[in-house]
This record gives sequence, structure tokens and C-alpha cells, in this order.
Amino acid sequence: MKLIYFHGFASSGASGTVELLRKMLPSAEVIAPDIPVDPLEALPFLTDLVEREQPDIVLGTSMGGMYAAQMHGHLRICVNPAFRMSTMSKVLRTGEHPFLNGRKDHAKTFRITRDTIAHFNAMERHQFDGITPADRDLCYGLFGTNDTTVNPANAYATFTKYYTHAQRYDGGHQLNDSALKHAVMPLMRTLLGQRFEAALQPPLPDYMRYATHGE
Repeated sequence: MKLIYFHGFASSGASGTVELLRKMLPSAEVIAPDIPVDPLEALPFLTDLVEREQPDIVLGTSMGGMYAAQMHGHLRICVNPAFRMSTMSKVLRTGEHPFLNGRKDHAKTFRITRDTIAHFNAMERHQFDGITPADRDLCYGLFGTNDTTVNPANAYATFTKYYTHAQRYDGGHQLNDSALKHAVMPLMRTLLGQRFEAALQPPLPDYMRYATHGE
């Protein structure tokens, strides 16, 4: 099973959530990119990655859930998607900010400008363009009832306006161990069946994986 994970704002592909995913799905290939800060760079970067990798599923949380919803034609799960980043002044504000997790380029901080916020605003106005009837059934939303970062009622209403499958779970904004165990993993099992079950198994030892055949 191949899974691509889109992290939240100010995070990276080295987050604790990624570590949990790899621990819970030891035989899965978990691809977790560092998402560029500006959506003008981020959206085409992620679209190209998903088209090249052709994952079994895309999983995104918060800002990453917003981006995941735009990966049309692919099966995806959006956890507490932040559809209105440009209006979240406590999160997206101008100035220099620290990354919450290590980035591959070793950057420690990033800068948000008025242009960055304007780019999010422009993207958000078109984020639901081009949704086909078939695509409505490929996108699943999970919404924590105790989310205090993204208004869960507003996000749920926005999601169900465009997509078919949405459900609430008992949890907050962060995609932590509990949310993964009780909301994300059961949904993945339903969607992916045997591919998911195989990903739960420990990987084969090298001597079995690379054994020559026909001896």
C-alpha cells in the first residue's frame, strides 16, 4: 500500500504523525513531503507528486486536508481540512515564524507576507472547481467534534456541499494517536480492504524479500 501524507501548516514530512503512520502501517510506503509555504508553489508541487506516485490513498490534515481535497481523481481522506486559511489570522499572520518540525532543507523559520495571504485567498476561491460526480465519491472528510482551530461545523458544512462522505469523530484538531486509531485507520480499512490489511503486517526480512526463486 502506498500512502501520501500532507501535513498541516508550519509542519513538515518529519512530524510525529508521520512517525505514527509508519509505526501503525509497517509494510506501507508512506511518502510525506515538506509542503512549500506559499500555495502558488505548494499546489502544483503536490499535484505533480500525486500524479507521479499514484498512491492508493492521500491523507491530509488541516492545511494538508485542504490540499488533499484538491487531488482530484484520487482516493483521499481529509482530516479537519482548513478550507479558509486566509481568514485564520491566529495561524496565517505576517512575519517570521518557526517550523514546528525539521525540514529536509534544514530551514528553521519561514516568512508570511501579505502576498502569501493573498495567494491563499485566491486559491481558496477556486479550490472546489472541477469536481466531477465521480470525484465526489473519492473524497472522505473526518471532523473532530472538539476542534478549536478550524470551526468543525463550518468545515463540515463546506465539505458536504461538494463531497458525499463526511463523518464526525470524538477528537480535536490534531491528528494524534487516538484520532488515527479510532477514526482514520477504520476508514482506511473500509476503503482499501486487503491492501490495508497487508500494510499492517511486519515487512519481510531481507533474506526472504531478496531470495532467489527456482532453487
